[in-house]
Amino acid sequence: MEKIAIITGASKGIGKEIAKQLSQSGIKIIAGYNQSEKEAKQLKEELKKQNIEIDIIKADISKRENAKKIIQYTIEKYKKIDILINNAGISEYKIFTEETDEDFHKIINTNLYSTFVMTQEAIPNMIQNKNGCIINISSIWGCIGASMEVLYSASKAGINGLTKALAKELGPSNIRVNAIAPGIINTKMNQKFTKQELEQIQEEIPLEKIGNPEDIAKCVKWLIEDNYTTGQIIQINGGWAI
Repeated sequence: MEKIAIITGASKGIGKEIAKQLSQSGIKIIAGYNQSEKEAKQLKEELKKQNIEIDIIKADISKRENAKKIIQYTIEKYKKIDILINNAGISEYKIFTEETDEDFHKIINTNLYSTFVMTQEAIPNMIQNKNGCIINISSIWGCIGASMEVLYSASKAGINGLTKALAKELGPSNIRVNAIAPGIINTKMNQKFTKQELEQIQEEIPLEKIGNPEDIAKCVKWLIEDNYTTGQIIQINGGWAI
């Protein structure tokens, strides 16, 4: 039976690569996006050329009513949700004393609250079906913290805590909950670093290279196929944090 997966923040970067790899493996994708409509449509067309159809849905999932919209659309059309990948996120590079209340709410709502509401809205269907796989995309900074990215680090640390606690709560319903914490990955989010800064980071990484979205997507595929891993924060960072 065809598996159904919702991916948030699926129009570019890590989310886009996850959508591509999963759809190419036969999983039906509902790809959520917020501002990147052009990229979402490009992804849909790219896959259509491979005879793969995906659904794209515009929704600001930092608001519960929009999270509900994606979940309801999926259940009405496909009758179930097998996989939820909470990938949507934003970052900000700023001194902590300059952070504002607006910054706090924007980052926490986009990164952590969206994970909370998407998961909360999706799990009743998973519990009913006694089956589910939830994968949260965290960050190395959620594990060890980053100077100049305090709010981002806090939001991702919250995702790590949510992942571990929810895995315990949902385990009896045969729902697995895991997180992937990428290190530095070659996406637009890390364009804030200069070429020299990226070279310095590479020197600090034991594997001496920056990761790619494909590295994260491969782990997502494994977590979906596996049936005995839950409550884990899997760090994929080339050995940068050991």
